[in-house]
Order: sequence, then structure tokens, then C-alpha cells
Amino acid sequence: MTVQPLPRRGLPSIRTVVVAASAYVVAFVFLFPYLVMILTALRPQDELRDPTYLPSTFAWSNFTDFWTGGLVGNLGVTLQVAAGSTVLVLLVALPAAYYTARFDFRGRTAFLILVLVTQMFQPTAMLVGIYREFFQLGLVDSVWSLILVNGGFNLAFAVWILNAYFSSIPRELEEAAFMDGAGRAGALFRITLPLAMPGVVTALIFTFIAAWNEFVVALTLTTSPENQPLTVALNSFIGQYQVDWQNLFAGSVIATVPVIILFALIERKVVGGLTAGSIK
Repeated sequence: MTVQPLPRRGLPSIRTVVVAASAYVVAFVFLFPYLVMILTALRPQDELRDPTYLPSTFAWSNFTDFWTGGLVGNLGVTLQVAAGSTVLVLLVALPAAYYTARFDFRGRTAFLILVLVTQMFQPTAMLVGIYREFFQLGLVDSVWSLILVNGGFNLAFAVWILNAYFSSIPRELEEAAFMDGAGRAGALFRITLPLAMPGVVTALIFTFIAAWNEFVVALTLTTSPENQPLTVALNSFIGQYQVDWQNLFAGSVIATVPVIILFALIERKVVGGLTAGSIK
């Protein structure tokens, strides 16, 4: 028995080299600000204006000051707002997207278009009305106001993503479940929803990130330091005559890490959810 030698792999083509080099350049351009942020967060106060790339000593106290300076409570508020908004969006978007994907009713197209139109409005364009509404409801300076606003402005995206994914799942699977004695709810939770999990995860991560990073509405609706999310609390490091760059960047790094870890863990399902409905 003769063993066939493995074919030699030739040099990559010029096109492959150019594409790979371009990808690395683009990646470096996007990652460079984060590198600067991390290095600045590790600089001592007296080295902020030094032209060197690396600090002579790493000031880890900039990160420990975050936990002793009271910002942990603001991080908890951010987590409450992001998690609450995500749960609210999923509770409303799941039945709405499923019904529009499985039933042909009068005004279905108009409803989906109306949902899409709401995505065109930004919270900053309606801040006065939002503040007046929550002031009359007595919800100013509360976590609930931020949860409701962030949930409302991320609902349209979740409905469209989930609608596309539910539409891509064959109805025959649910009909087979009906023949086995399952009801509509049983078929939804046992058959359709597990298959639509990539779309659910996509809606979850985008809603969570949007609520986590929101700043303008939180700055308007919260006045007490203990009720402000981390994005607003970090703004306190920016003074009229001086900016506390090292603590500002240290807090920014801590605020960025949880989102990066979450996205890295479910990145594959997010890609699958974004391509939902592209193949029939």
C-alpha cells in the first residue's frame, strides 16, 4: 500500500494577501481606541501628558478606586435597566412577532410597517415629551422610567427580527405537533421557540447592549447620583476645567468588558439570527 504524498500548498494569491492585510488594518483601526483607553486607564496622574506609548508604572489603583468610589451601585443600576428592558422587550415582542408570522389578518402589513416607522424616531427627539409624561406619572428619577423607555425604543427591532425568524420555520412542524395533541402554546414552546432561539438571542443581545450604552435619556430622567446608570455616573469625571482621564477610562473599560464577554459567548447565534429569512 503506497501512501500518496500530500499536495504542496502554494503561496497565497495576491488578492488573498491584499484582503487579509486590509482586514488586519481595519481591525487595528477599530481596536486602537480601546488599546488607548486601556493604557490611559493604567497611567498615573503625573504621566497623562507624557508622549510615551506605555506608562513607566501601571496604576492599578485606578481600577480599585472604581469599586471603592461608589460606582458599583451605578453599575448595578445599569444592569437592572439593561436586564429589565430586555425582559420587557422579549415579553412583548415574542407574541407579537409570532402572531404576525403565523396569521394573515387584515392590516398585518400596515402593522409591521407602523412598527418599522417607530424605529425612525430617536429618544433625543422626544425628550421633552418623555420627561413630561414620566413627571406626571411620578416616575422621574427611577429605574422603571429607564426600563420603559429603553424597552419601547428597542421593541421594533426585536419584533422584526423575531418575525423574520418565525416566518422561516415551516408551519408543518407545528401542524405535526397539533396532530400529536399539542395545543398552540405547546407547539410554540416545545417546537417553534427552540428553533427560533438564534433570533431570540439576537433580539436579546441588541436590546441589552442598547440599554447598557444609553446616555441621553438617563441623563434627563435621573437626578439622584444613586439612581444614575454607569454611563451618566462616568460623566461626573468630566469637570469644567479638568478631566479625570485615568478614572474615566478605567470606568469605561469596566463598563465595556461585560458586554464584550456576553457578545463573544453568543456571537454565533447572533449571526444566525441576523441571517434569518434570507433562505427559504
